[in-house]
Amino acid sequence: MAGPSANDSEQIDRRTSRSICDAVGERLQQSIRPEPRLPTHLEHLLDELRRRDRDPH
Repeated sequence: MAGPSANDSEQIDRRTSRSICDAVGERLQQSIRPEPRLPTHLEHLLDELRRRDRDPH
């Protein structure tokens, strides 16, 4: 299925297309950063809470 630009008289070359894709990818990487990790002591406390939730006693 052809997109709306299939019949356009203006086409971009492969090199330009690649440059656009690379630029979009770089911006996405900058804006979608992984969430920072919790401090170690908080991670241990959360692990302890998870263990206690699983323990039936």
